[in-house]
Amino acid sequence: MAQDAPILAEHDQDAWRIRLRGVTKRYPIPESTQASQRQPIKRAFEWACRRAQGPIEAPEFTALRDIDLEVRPSECVGILGLNGSGKSTLLQIICGILDHSEGTVEVRGRIAALLELGSGFDPDFTGRENVFLNASILGLGKKQVQERFHEVEAFADIGTFIDQPVRTYSSGMLMRLAFAVQILVEPEILIVDEALAVGDAAFQRKCFSRIEQLRAKGMTILFVSHDQSAVLNLCDRAMLLYQGDSICSGNAKFVTAQYEKLLHAPHAQRSRLVEEIRVLTDYEDEPEAEDDGSNEAVSEVDPDLNSRSRLEYPSHGAYIRNPRLLDESGEEVNRLHRRGFYTLAYEVEFHRDCEHVAFAMLIKTKEGRELGGCRSHPNHQRIQHVSKGEIKRVRFRFQALLNHGVYFMNTGVEGYVDDSPSYLHRIVDVLAFQIIAEKGALPTSVVDFAFDPSVEDAALPIEVEVRAEA
Repeated sequence: MAQDAPILAEHDQDAWRIRLRGVTKRYPIPESTQASQRQPIKRAFEWACRRAQGPIEAPEFTALRDIDLEVRPSECVGILGLNGSGKSTLLQIICGILDHSEGTVEVRGRIAALLELGSGFDPDFTGRENVFLNASILGLGKKQVQERFHEVEAFADIGTFIDQPVRTYSSGMLMRLAFAVQILVEPEILIVDEALAVGDAAFQRKCFSRIEQLRAKGMTILFVSHDQSAVLNLCDRAMLLYQGDSICSGNAKFVTAQYEKLLHAPHAQRSRLVEEIRVLTDYEDEPEAEDDGSNEAVSEVDPDLNSRSRLEYPSHGAYIRNPRLLDESGEEVNRLHRRGFYTLAYEVEFHRDCEHVAFAMLIKTKEGRELGGCRSHPNHQRIQHVSKGEIKRVRFRFQALLNHGVYFMNTGVEGYVDDSPSYLHRIVDVLAFQIIAEKGALPTSVVDFAFDPSVEDAALPIEVEVRAEA
């Protein structure tokens, strides 16, 4: 579906695509909702009193407040926030659907947007007719669409439904067709507001693959999602909104960690937590020792290799103590040999009686992508009761089937809080560790599957030899 020509000329690669400065959006609040419930004479008296005090200013609701944002070619920026934080309002302002009240909005390049599912489609038109309608709105001529319509059909993959009215489509089919049309025009800017969440896993992977292709050609992406894994996998940077304010921005791992903290915080504690998040400084990539792969003896403890992204959740009756990595001799380490055996060890102290208890761990890349984890007990075999004052000794032995790099671990204690399954205590990025580089190591990417490659000479099969001679 993609063309070979780059979206940007080479000399434009350093230009910004989207630039916002001090953007604020306010909505007037109609007084009729409350005022209509009061007696007319009382309303008139209140109006007269307010008028006597000076000009009457209508009450307003601030949906966005003083937002700064700059996005460059090939960047993908995630926008995170709780419901009602202003994410969709921000995207609509950038798209030109809404006007802003204050500040400046500058956009360079053609925008394709997947906002409200099905927006821009006429429900009584067929899928085919809607493709031509939307493509013309996005600036493509009828001949261009005809020449490339087969690409839309192949990407959307909705079969004969392409000639049925879109009101008969499922939400997944609507998203498939909408995405296929938007990327048909190969925009300079793609804006996605949760639309991909309705697709099946295979189609989501197809969309993300296509997005990566267009990013390589210079396309800019703004991506709104509640799926933290998708933000980590797709985005370079992210911004966290809360009640219209940008409370933090930085690399995607840093921002998603703050979003997760806010997401799980009790409502009464959110205001205090927001103020704590505002003053946090984005952390850089964790330190990584330089290995030359010489296989010479190296220290297995690096005092500078610490997790600066550690995030500890409030305790609900249990507390994780002294998490550490041990080698087979019981020595504490944080530099591991590939394919060696190690143990994550920690103790858990219980401050109240707890039910249905299990313990957990997770290994992630330094970008926050989850690689694998384990629970101590399956759901039907959890520890039924742990008494207040008990201490449990937890051990997870594992083989380090990872390639050279820095990785992180989470720890958790699961149980029931107010008759609902929940974490009794949890620490994200509790430990950082490094897999030591080895000279001549063959595996690539992240996971080491302990491949055993072999290559040998082999005679051609007889039927192949006959065809070759012919």
